Amino acid sequence: MADALVCSIDETGVGRIQFNRPQIHNAFDNALIESLGAAIEALGADARVRAVVIAAEGVSFCAGGDLAWMLRMGEAPEAENVADALKLARVLGALATLPKPTLALVQGPAYGGGVGVVAACDIAIAAKEARFALTEARLGIIPAVISPYVVAAIGARAAARYALTAEPFDATEALRLGLVHEVVAAGDLEAAGARMLATLGRNSAAAMADAKALIRAVAGRPVDAALMQETAQAIARARARPGAHDRIATFLKRKAQSA
Repeated sequence: MADALVCSIDETGVGRIQFNRPQIHNAFDNALIESLGAAIEALGADARVRAVVIAAEGVSFCAGGDLAWMLRMGEAPEAENVADALKLARVLGALATLPKPTLALVQGPAYGGGVGVVAACDIAIAAKEARFALTEARLGIIPAVISPYVVAAIGARAAARYALTAEPFDATEALRLGLVHEVVAAGDLEAAGARMLATLGRNSAAAMADAKALIRAVAGRPVDAALMQETAQAIARARARPGAHDRIATFLKRKAQSA
């Protein structure tokens, strides 16, 4: 039997996590969630990895929770049920806080937890054929552990609409809402991903890690004296980093030579 998830690292330092349960539309179950968590942890700790791509095999990106698995968990004792839900919550948290840029390549439908994965990535590119939906209400449940990432991506107002209606929306609407950053033809998805990865590859890995932490630290906070102090200290640390000195000096040298 093929692995439900495939993890690899290419020669350019791009880690790739590929959902590989196309026969059930890459739906989550306990085993896939554990594999996803292990892959995120491994790629995050590997010094060779500069960026992480999440993609999927088959016609669907991720259909959310495997219904048979959710039915079993609904019959489990509450403590076991909560512990199981925490596994996905922690995996999404690890994905969102990974100190390396993350890119979702969404080739097809992403529902429920699949939307959560897209929202937890830093950047998302979708094929025109992709569809999105928070389908939980139709099943009598709620998009609970994915909600922090979905609300951060599309805002509370849009999240309320789609969580309440469970209606699907297309890639163009996902772009308008901010869930994805680019929409391309299906045949161009990998090329668009490669262009984005090349752009990321020109940047300082340390600076990108710090930028991710910075966005999380300032999001939703009032601009007060405490925040001004924190951000001033952050840029002071960044400017003093040896790598920044080298990059700035190189940039100034190139500018002088081209003048």
